[in-house]
Amino acid sequence: MNRGTMNVEGVEVSTEHWIGGERIASDQVFDDASPIDGAIIAHVARGGRREIDRAVAAAKAGFHAWGRTPPQERARVLHAIGAGIERRLPELAAVETRDAGPLLRSMQRSVVPRAAHNFHHFADHLAALEVPDFETRGHRNHVRWEPSGVVALITPWNAPLMLATWKIAPALASGAAVVLKPAEWSPLTASLLADITHEAGLPPGVFNVVQGLGEEAGAALVRHPDVDRISFTGSTQTARAIAAAAARNLTPLSFELGGKSPFLVFDDADLDRAVTHAVGQYDHAGQVCLAATRLLVHRRVYDAFLTRFLERARALRQGDPRDPATDIGPQIAREHVARIDRFVQTAIGRGARVALGGGPNEELGGLYYRPTLFVDVPGGAEILQEEVFGPVLTLQAFDDEDEAIALANGTRYGLAAAIFTQSRARAERVSERIVAGTIWVNCFFVRDLRAPFGGARQSGVGREGGNWSFDFYADVKNVCTAPWANGEGGA
Repeated sequence: MNRGTMNVEGVEVSTEHWIGGERIASDQVFDDASPIDGAIIAHVARGGRREIDRAVAAAKAGFHAWGRTPPQERARVLHAIGAGIERRLPELAAVETRDAGPLLRSMQRSVVPRAAHNFHHFADHLAALEVPDFETRGHRNHVRWEPSGVVALITPWNAPLMLATWKIAPALASGAAVVLKPAEWSPLTASLLADITHEAGLPPGVFNVVQGLGEEAGAALVRHPDVDRISFTGSTQTARAIAAAAARNLTPLSFELGGKSPFLVFDDADLDRAVTHAVGQYDHAGQVCLAATRLLVHRRVYDAFLTRFLERARALRQGDPRDPATDIGPQIAREHVARIDRFVQTAIGRGARVALGGGPNEELGGLYYRPTLFVDVPGGAEILQEEVFGPVLTLQAFDDEDEAIALANGTRYGLAAAIFTQSRARAERVSERIVAGTIWVNCFFVRDLRAPFGGARQSGVGREGGNWSFDFYADVKNVCTAPWANGEGGA
């Protein structure tokens, strides 16, 4: 049986599900190991079809009242959730660092505050959500967003709190009810978030958390006939399985998937700025979907860029993410380390040259992989095509814009891209031709929740952010009214 709660970094965390406003145990549990040292930190309730059925029923019941709740009241509750996250910032940061391995200082300074901001932003956006009425031959058109029903959210392990709130906040703001299935490798902050939503006054059943394995709880959730929307962030391969399951019920989908983003540096770029952002692609040990892992540098500045990059990258300190001096922490699990190393060893075997790193950091044990850079990579190599999701970058030279764009677009992905140049005209030309959902010019990962975010090609389906989120989580309705005989019509 489930033990109920575990003490993680001095914080009491429930390891049971949150369904219909109460804690629910399961007959089985799964072990949750910390990537910092591989230690088991929690025995977590292992849900399946029974728990999913119960959670969807609870969400369906909760939706009836929440969907009719006035937008102003929904916004008030969302602001209260955001404030609750802010109050518990130290606890959330400590637990997620232990559970998923991100740098504690990043969690404290930006990631947890961003999770709170997600709720505050969508609460405010809800209050301003409207399209001005417009006329068609004297007929009045009125557009409105109406709650869709029960939303299934399946979130990844690399930034579990922030990426979950990125979806939860607009879903709740729209009036939908949520069933969240967090990743089994990092489930703990989702449990703390359930406590925060309860304290903020969210009605029972409107937010539910079912923990478990993807092939059990996740599969049951995406197949459920009473689920009205499915939003998933994760691998392209898993998305295909979800799409096939959802097709039976014609359930609308939103996918944010893998990436192999290009990082273009032209010969007129500010090299120091470009190198700073390039080294920054090792953030969270490379476990970031939109990381620009393919460094494409103009041949005229290639050598200078490489020299500065290696100097900066070699100075990075790898170690315990709770240490303020650490720059790069661990990979999420031993299985993931093995996957990264398979990519690296295959690339070496195919002739790519290691300029930096190239294997696990044996001094720190089996969960840390050294920041790695490949040069002289043969064209079409797997390391240039497939998402590694680790601290592994490649460096290629180009001679002109056309070659740079061809290299940038030379994968099946299209999530993000970065362009470094001091020419506004070039930035506009190149950004028009690169296939990507988001392009940053002379910067990286500047994210405004009013802007659309999502991928092209096999990097995703749909967009999140601003009205795009509401377009997915709500049903958009247009009411077209003929002119009234008595002017504006009666009461």
